[in-house]
Amino acid sequence: MNPDRMWKPKTLAIGALVGALTGLAGAYLLVRRAEAAGTRPQMDPGEGLRIGLLVMGLLRQVALVGEGKQ
Repeated sequence: MNPDRMWKPKTLAIGALVGALTGLAGAYLLVRRAEAAGTRPQMDPGEGLRIGLLVMGLLRQVALVGEGKQ
């Protein structure tokens, strides 16, 4: 495979790994918080919506990285 084309699979693999590790860290923090409170992890729809919007904002920022530096 042409070395100039190898950046795409590498970028996707790194992004998948970072996303998986970030999701795992978030779940770990949620479980720790629930264990400290002596309950099961619970999220209401409002918390889920807030997290979803934060993730969408983060993805928008990632999409804009490097724009305008040419």
